[in-house]
Amino acid sequence: RYAGAFDGPIREASGSVAILVEILANMPLFRDESSYAGRDNPLDRRTIPFYKRAQITASDLAAAFGETGFGAFRDLDDLTLFADNLVPHVLRCAGVLVYDAALAQRIDAAENIDAGSSSEVEIRALAVHAVEGLVAGVRERGTETTARELDTLLWTRGQRPEYKASPRHRTR
Repeated sequence: RYAGAFDGPIREASGSVAILVEILANMPLFRDESSYAGRDNPLDRRTIPFYKRAQITASDLAAAFGETGFGAFRDLDDLTLFADNLVPHVLRCAGVLVYDAALAQRIDAAENIDAGSSSEVEIRALAVHAVEGLVAGVRERGTETTARELDTLLWTRGQRPEYKASPRHRTR
C-alpha cells in the first residue's frame, strides 16, 4: 500500500495519532482486538480494541522525533494506557485493581491466562479504565497528565524488584 515507504502511514495520518493507530491496526501485527461477551448477554459478542503496539508505535515516534516531524501529532494526549500485563500488575499491587479470588489464585500460581479469554480481556480493559480514572483524579487536583504519561510511570515502576517478586498475569 505504501510501496515499502516507512513514512507512508505517518503521512497518511496527517498529524493525527488516532488515524495512525487506525492505519496500523489494519496490519495483523498491530490488530490487537479481542472478542468479548458481556455478562448481561453472553450472546452479545463485541470486539474490544486495545491496539497496544499501534499506540506504542505512535508514542515512540513522538518521543523519538521530539513531537516534531514524523512525531508531530495534534491528538497525542488521546492515547490510552498501552494495555499489557505489567501495568495491571502494578495497579493490583497498589490496590487499584482487585481480582476475584479464583482469578487471583490462578495468577498467584503463575497459571497461564488464555489470550482473548474473558479474564484476560477484563484485566486489560479494567486497567485502561482505572488509568483513565487516575488521570481524571490527578487533573482534579490541578496537575496535568495523560494516560500515556501514567503508563510510562507505572510501567517503569513495574521494573522494580518488589514488583517483579510477585506473579503477574501470564498470557501468550
